[in-house]
Amino acid sequence: MANTFSQIYIQLVFAVKGRESLISKSWKDELYKYITGICTNNNQKLIAINGVADHIHILIGLKPSMALSELVKDIKSNSSRFINEKKFVKGKFSWQEGYGAFSCSHSQLDAVVKYIDNQENHHATKSFKEEYLIFLKNFQIEYDEKYLFEWIE
Repeated sequence: MANTFSQIYIQLVFAVKGRESLISKSWKDELYKYITGICTNNNQKLIAINGVADHIHILIGLKPSMALSELVKDIKSNSSRFINEKKFVKGKFSWQEGYGAFSCSHSQLDAVVKYIDNQENHHATKSFKEEYLIFLKNFQIEYDEKYLFEWIE
């Protein structure tokens, strides 16, 4: 759209259904490349992507012509299909319902990229549940426990 200027950065976080540890190091780079292609095909800019066996983080530059919910739906449905077609896991792979979407400013980009790049080390000391609840608290997002991800204890 002419005369529309924006700078919207969103960190997406979503988990494997049941928070199972299904994302293997042997194929996660292939998954990340596929998700990058989904973002590119939607004319969005993927800035960083990484995660661990049970969840991923994606930092995108979002154009205002794209509904975030539609982009996430496209990423989750197509990446699930990709994983299942490639038979990367036994049984059926799927993502949990819902996602976290956290905005950041241009001045925070380097720190967010470093955070995403450092997921393996970060989760050596902190669970996904702890991390996610910290995000909700830091962003002052009200939530009801019953609508959070399914947590495997």
